[in-house]
Amino acid sequence: MKVLVIGGGAREHALCRSLSLDPEVTALYCAPGNAGIAEVAELHPVDPLDGDAVARLATDLGAELVVVGPEAPLVAGVADSVRAAGIPCFGPSGEAAQLEGSKAFAKDVMAGAGVPTARSYVCTTPAEIDTALDAFGAPYVVKDDGLAAGKGVVVTDDIEAARAHALACDRVVIEEFLDGPEVSLFAITDGITVLPLQPAQDFKRALDGDEGPNTGGMGAYSPLPWADPKLVDEVMETVLQPTVDELRRRGTPFSGLLYAGLAITSRGVRVIEFNARFGDPETQVVLARLKTPLAGVLLGSANGTLDLLPPLTWREDAAVTVVIASHNYPGTPRTGDPIEGLADVEAQDAPHAYVLHAGTRTEGDAIVTAGGRVLSVTATGKDLTQARERAYTALGRIRLDGSQHRTDIARQAAEA
Repeated sequence: MKVLVIGGGAREHALCRSLSLDPEVTALYCAPGNAGIAEVAELHPVDPLDGDAVARLATDLGAELVVVGPEAPLVAGVADSVRAAGIPCFGPSGEAAQLEGSKAFAKDVMAGAGVPTARSYVCTTPAEIDTALDAFGAPYVVKDDGLAAGKGVVVTDDIEAARAHALACDRVVIEEFLDGPEVSLFAITDGITVLPLQPAQDFKRALDGDEGPNTGGMGAYSPLPWADPKLVDEVMETVLQPTVDELRRRGTPFSGLLYAGLAITSRGVRVIEFNARFGDPETQVVLARLKTPLAGVLLGSANGTLDLLPPLTWREDAAVTVVIASHNYPGTPRTGDPIEGLADVEAQDAPHAYVLHAGTRTEGDAIVTAGGRVLSVTATGKDLTQARERAYTALGRIRLDGSQHRTDIARQAAEA
């Protein structure tokens, strides 16, 4: 089949890489893509938020499946436009994508579905904000109700910082702090059948030891050797299936990728948030471990035929990804810096380690930075220790002025 992927980050590079390895995929396109994706897919310019433009491009290319990567196009209803043009699309409707687009909507769905989550208040006035902050106490958890590119959440012991973030949002969700490690669990669904993927853990803070500001994610690993073997079954039963059933009951069926961000607390599993698309950087490690060819699964979601597919199969290997970010990330990143050493990784570390591009573009013969998170160096190995070693060895070959990365991705889990 001919597949068009919408987006241009490392998540889309991971999706394109997996699709390019699928024998069922006869032609692969990406719009707008990036310098790395250009090596595995034919790039086309498009405004990812313009549903009509995306649908026209898909029609012109003869695409038989469109995969919408980022959250903003999904919330903008791009998947609806593609489906209206008669083309199967992997990704929820604009209405169903409010599960990510509005924290308040997600809380309401969770209440209806009986899904365990943090107690919370939705606030729109300074008085409501002060009441909610006082009710929960420190540490304060303050979330912008809308999309904020992974940076809309502040967790702090400083009440003034919490209040300042809350006041900067039009509508804000203030909730109780959830203790315990965090886990990301993705599930592919067609609105009825739910297929869970393997869990992963990502690292949100910019600096080693979970210090520094929140980012879009600085690395990830899978599997989780410390997690309860029954975790996926439990989350399926208490979170994923009830949420999909509740959305269908409300007349807003959810098809695509349902991402549950979870806290494994002393009182059990709790949902921190839902996303309506593959997570970045967790996708990089989850797809590295997926053995089942990807295109047929995504098409099954788009066509409502997931119940006809055989169970997903997984490689035994562990996977680790480490993000290389540009100077000053997560502040305003410096762009236009040349990236060197990518060919060295390809020559010396493949196939066990490879580089997925996020914020890159070509400038003449050079590849330069074009965003905050620049590259995801991804590696597999027989266990997390070997996967880590391979990822950091490959990372060491890359030269980028002023770049930053964490040195402790998956270290604790590998040593456990």
